[in-house]
Amino acid sequence: MKSYRDLIVWQKSMDTVTLTYKLLKRFPDDERFGLTSQVKRSSVSIPSNIAEGYGRNYRKDYARFLQIARGSLFELQTQLQIAVNLSFINENDLKEIKELSVEIEKMLNVLIKKLTNA
Repeated sequence: MKSYRDLIVWQKSMDTVTLTYKLLKRFPDDERFGLTSQVKRSSVSIPSNIAEGYGRNYRKDYARFLQIARGSLFELQTQLQIAVNLSFINENDLKEIKELSVEIEKMLNVLIKKLTNA
């Protein structure tokens, strides 16, 4: 039986969480309850919503949770760009996360389209 864990988009989202948490170690300590906390929440929200949506028995619900995951992905991208703008990290630090996030975005778009057009 298949599980949400078999979804490549979920796996890549989990990789993004791991990379994000490693990157956050470079943030200033005084950001622990500010931007750092928000970045953690948005990164964790992506695979969490993919998994929760997968567990729903209705296509509409699943599509909605995937849309929420996509929104969290955009939120993460924005927050990491803010971190670059504030010189907490540099563009090179984001290379792998950016590549993953583009892949995740494309996969989520395809899944959402399949669920809403079927």
